[in-house]
Amino acid sequence: MSSTFSLTRRQFVGATGALAAGLPFGASAATDLTVGIVYVGPRDDYGWNQSHAVAARALKAVPGIKVIEEERVPETTAVAKSLSGMIQQDGAKLVFGTSFGYFNPFMVDAAKANPGVQFRHPTTLWTADKHPANLGGYFCYLDQAHHVNGIAAALSTKSDKIGFIAAKPIDLVLRNINAFTLGARRVNPKVQVHLIITGDWSLPVREAEATHALINIGCDVIASHVDSPKVIVQTAEARGAKTLGHNASQAALAPKGFITGAENKYETIYKGYADLLAKGLPLPNISIGGYDKDMVTSTPFGAGATEAARNAALARIAELKQGSPIFTGPIKDNQGKVVLNGTHGLYDPVLESTNYLVEGIVGSTR
Repeated sequence: MSSTFSLTRRQFVGATGALAAGLPFGASAATDLTVGIVYVGPRDDYGWNQSHAVAARALKAVPGIKVIEEERVPETTAVAKSLSGMIQQDGAKLVFGTSFGYFNPFMVDAAKANPGVQFRHPTTLWTADKHPANLGGYFCYLDQAHHVNGIAAALSTKSDKIGFIAAKPIDLVLRNINAFTLGARRVNPKVQVHLIITGDWSLPVREAEATHALINIGCDVIASHVDSPKVIVQTAEARGAKTLGHNASQAALAPKGFITGAENKYETIYKGYADLLAKGLPLPNISIGGYDKDMVTSTPFGAGATEAARNAALARIAELKQGSPIFTGPIKDNQGKVVLNGTHGLYDPVLESTNYLVEGIVGSTR
């Protein structure tokens, strides 16, 4: 993709929106607020970009907010031009750059150049000693929802073999796979999770091949952590296997086999930040949360979920909302070595450094 970008006629959507559920944005907004949102891919990808686009649509309901969206912007100087255009031409006062590579140097530089504009990125990369005060991040701890996915999967499988397709063996991804497996074996100790790592965030052909390979060895449920599980879900549905979602809802792609999914609920962040700005209040530089902060959610159950899966998943969500931990030691890796002792809370920093696969996973990080 070219690193140049034309600003002759940017594709945008004007909209109004509400803030976090129950917050009276319309009553408190003294002036209009323009919010800019930049996506690295298409907004309808059934994955990472769509999870942000769903939140953008949630800003349509309340007067006082105008949303400017731009999709398919690569992690190059193109995003710098997009950010500048949203600020200079559209008057954006809050900008969300939603792709990892946007942060440094592009959002950092834009924040320095525009101290009157707030910039937020979907990570916790921001630190006070390195970055501008009008920059920050937010992070939805999706391992909580993947843990619930695991519970639902283990109570919906007949073969006790579950497939998991992951993009890269980095800390965040491994944590989600481990949380999923701990959930699965919490309710069905016989379950094995067979892991295939594709090597990158979006490799549709490889993802389809991995799906077929897992089903061929007897996996009747397929989960994933890739940018967009669209191909995985469609391929599994065509083969008669059940599926679980990631990032956004893929339920429409699998009317027969979809169980539930792990969704980022960026709506809470987008609405909450916009409401604070409208009231003249400062934004937090870092916001994190899961079910407890209404920052993750589970996709409504599909036809692939058994009654036992539904009941157990809902019960576990209620526990997670109250802070019940996922990682309770001693926990062994899939080589038999103890990797965690004691109990680690949902946001324990120890869990940020995950370089292992827990017991019950068939596969490796290589």
